[in-house]
Amino acid sequence: MAMRMTDQRRIVLVTGPSGAGRSTAIHVLEDLGFEAIDNLPMGLLPRLLDGPEPARPMALGIDTRNREFSTGGFIDLVARLNRIEKVDLATLYLDCSDDVLLRRFSETRRRHPVATESSPEIGIRQEKELLHPIREIADTLIDTSPLNVHQLREEVERWFAPQEGRHLAVSIESFSYKPGLPSGLDMVFDCRFLANPYWRAELRSADGRNQDVAAYVRSDQNYEAFFDRVLDLIRVLLPAFRAEGKAHLSVAFGCTGGQHRSVALAEAIAKALAEGGQQVAIRHREMERRSLNVRPD
Repeated sequence: MAMRMTDQRRIVLVTGPSGAGRSTAIHVLEDLGFEAIDNLPMGLLPRLLDGPEPARPMALGIDTRNREFSTGGFIDLVARLNRIEKVDLATLYLDCSDDVLLRRFSETRRRHPVATESSPEIGIRQEKELLHPIREIADTLIDTSPLNVHQLREEVERWFAPQEGRHLAVSIESFSYKPGLPSGLDMVFDCRFLANPYWRAELRSADGRNQDVAAYVRSDQNYEAFFDRVLDLIRVLLPAFRAEGKAHLSVAFGCTGGQHRSVALAEAIAKALAEGGQQVAIRHREMERRSLNVRPD
C-alpha cells in the first residue's frame, strides 16, 4: 500500500536571492505551524533528519550567506531528499527583479552578502547567476517584485497553508524539450503534434500568449479533442489528489522550443481551471530563461 502524504515528513526548503523576501516567507511558514530554521548549514540537515521525528512540518531557510552553500550541493541535497520515501519535499524559491532588489538594498543601506566590497548591483547579478540552476528546479516560484509584505504573506499561505478547508493548488508550466523536462512534475503532456506557429513568419517572434499565435494553435484539427480530454483528466484527478492530502499538483506542457504551442496550451488550461474556481499558478520556463538571457542549452 502506498504511503499517504499525511504520513510523510513535510519539509519546505526556502531559498532565493538576498532581499527577495526569504526571511519573511520563513516567518509566515512558522506562523502556519511549521518548525522554522533559517540559514541552516546544509551539512546539518542529514543529522536533523536522523533525529527524533518532529511533531510539525519543517521550513528550512538555505541561502548564500552560509559558508557551506554551493549550487551543486543544494541540488544534490534536493535529489537526496526526494529519494527518501518518508519525506514530502518542496522547494520554495523567492525571486525578485534586479531593480526592485537594488531599491531594497538602497533603502536599508545594507551591503550585499555575495559582494561585500563591491556595489549591490554586482552582488545581485553574481548571486542570481549562482542561484539560477536552483531556480530551475524549484517546485514553487514566487516573484516578490510587485508584492508588499502583506501580499507576500497571502501568497505563501495560498501555497502552504494547512490543506483543510482550502483548494489544492495547481501549477501549470510550459517548457522546451531541448534542455529536458522540468523537475518535480506530476503530469506532462507533449504538444509537438500540433500545428507549429514557428513556420509562419508573422508569428515566429511572438509566443503562445499572443492571440494570433493561440488562434493558430487552436486551428489544428486535433486541438479541441486534446484540450478537452486533458482538461477533463485534470478535473477528474483533482479530488483524488486532494483526498490523498496532496498540497499542490504540477502539470506541464512541452513543445520543441517552449515558445508557441506549449505556452498556448498552458495558458488555455490555466484559464479554464481558474474560471472553474481552481487555485492556479502559471509559469513559462523558456520565457523566463529568455528574460534572463539564459541559453536553454
